[in-house]
Amino acid sequence: MSPADVNEPAPTCGNSTSRPPVPSKLGDGRRATGDGRRATGDGRRATGDGRAVLFVARSAVALYRLLDVVPVFSGDGRITRLFTLAPGSDFGADALSAIDAVGGRTVPWSEACGRTHDLVVAASPKGDLRLLRGPHVLLPHGAGFNKSLPGEGSADSASGLDPAYLRRTEPDAPIALHALAHPDQVARLAATSPQAARCAKVIGDLTLERVLASVPLRDRYRAALGTGARKLLVMVSTWGPDSLLRQRPGLPARLAAQLPYDEYQLALVVHPNERSLLGTYELTERLAPALDAGMVLPDPCEEWASVLIAADALVTDHGSAALYYCAVQDRPLVSVHPGGGELIPGSPMDVLLGRIPRLEHGADITEALRAYRPGPGHAAAQAAFAPPGDAVERLRTEVYALLGLAPPAQRLTPRLLPAPVPATRIPAAFDVRIDTTAAGVRITRHPAGTGPPGHHLAVEHGAADERYTRSAGLLYRRPLPPSQAPVDLAWTSDGWTRHALSAYPGCRSAAALLPSGGCLIRARGHEQPYTVRIDPRPESGRVARLDPAVALSAVYARLLSPQPAPDSHTELNCLVGDRTFRITLRPATDTEAAQVI
Repeated sequence: MSPADVNEPAPTCGNSTSRPPVPSKLGDGRRATGDGRRATGDGRRATGDGRAVLFVARSAVALYRLLDVVPVFSGDGRITRLFTLAPGSDFGADALSAIDAVGGRTVPWSEACGRTHDLVVAASPKGDLRLLRGPHVLLPHGAGFNKSLPGEGSADSASGLDPAYLRRTEPDAPIALHALAHPDQVARLAATSPQAARCAKVIGDLTLERVLASVPLRDRYRAALGTGARKLLVMVSTWGPDSLLRQRPGLPARLAAQLPYDEYQLALVVHPNERSLLGTYELTERLAPALDAGMVLPDPCEEWASVLIAADALVTDHGSAALYYCAVQDRPLVSVHPGGGELIPGSPMDVLLGRIPRLEHGADITEALRAYRPGPGHAAAQAAFAPPGDAVERLRTEVYALLGLAPPAQRLTPRLLPAPVPATRIPAAFDVRIDTTAAGVRITRHPAGTGPPGHHLAVEHGAADERYTRSAGLLYRRPLPPSQAPVDLAWTSDGWTRHALSAYPGCRSAAALLPSGGCLIRARGHEQPYTVRIDPRPESGRVARLDPAVALSAVYARLLSPQPAPDSHTELNCLVGDRTFRITLRPATDTEAAQVI
């Protein structure tokens, strides 16, 4: 037994077969009814077998974990679900907003402390939870217990397993169940506080169960994100001084400038605590260069997990979000964590970060990702999570036993994660690099202003800043949505290209993307417009389609080259990343030139 346990009172673990006694008089001055039923906070009486469960959040991240747990009571009209905000956290404001967003019924902290509850559920042992009467269920709000926060609790103790927060002397606020995700976590707790470990059980990780159940929706998530055939590279940043955003604040913008837009999509998952400290407005302003280049910033409640499922590669600091990614798939990941600091030696994240490539300042991200070898991610997930399956049922069995109720007959399954709905800013002006090879014309596009100028500036008319429009070498227009006007006025494809070249004398070519999927392009120095068709590329039962705006840059290079103007059917190859698309170029017919756009 450790010295810290010598004077530690034994916690009163909840009896799994009976409910704790209810005092004859409630702490808020209301008396129990004669048949043992308690009055609810708004003066109504509970039903004879009704129970009130209080969910306690100190921060948004704890609240989000609790929302993964609430479904264990799904469909049970005997349960009244209440939420309260535990004071004392710097991140409490966003937690209250998150409760309001889901429509949860809130109870003021002072009122919550004046009641006796049938069950108190919290995702953090910190705060004055001892003031809340009733059996307590503690859940982790992350994965792996990888951090020890300086100046908080016991030195070098894992946040969430710290005996300083788990000791209870109040008989009416016992820890009845400490639900953990892995047997090693119970062993770690027993090594520092054998008394607290008596209430610990391996339940599993309910967030992980939701993630794994949602893996078949990967294609749906990628479609919602607009990923397409690109590789989705996700950065994850925890909170605090060692986080990615604090240590490498310029990394998102640097990767947006470094990686070709048509080959990679970027996303950044930010810890809810960091969002709370900065505020969404301040955060998005700091990230504006990367967001303007198309980076996705998912919502911290559920979208972050959907994005991890959709990801092809990950850049991580020491935050535990990476462990969920590793549990889903053994795909490439690299570290930006320098080591030391809050990270606990031997924890799952410490072992993982020691076995994966590290992205140094100024290094090539693609080379770092290629250096990853399968294995470490899978091993880290096994160290953080017990074999998945039935965590929802296990937790429901435990909490209903504490409530003294039989659970509903229907079997529960994890709720699937929703498709992300990010407010992505889509770039509309690109610096285009052209490389003519024996295999074809290679196109590499970067959002304008993120790097050095390319061969030409390609700009979408009506969507980009006018300064880019006036400087465009290639100006193109996408079809407009159908008009609801009683008398509509629309351009023909050739009419608009002529107008664009007249209105923008610095522009060397103008193109209209047709509703049919092809394009019509007119270049200065050419008497006639041309029709452009892009063949889809079959790939093992799938079809890859190229955005016509990308193909137009290859056509632009051909029409402005010293080669003779094409006077009949001409084919060229457009190379984008490791794909080759066949493009057909020929003089436009009068019918095609008159097509309405």
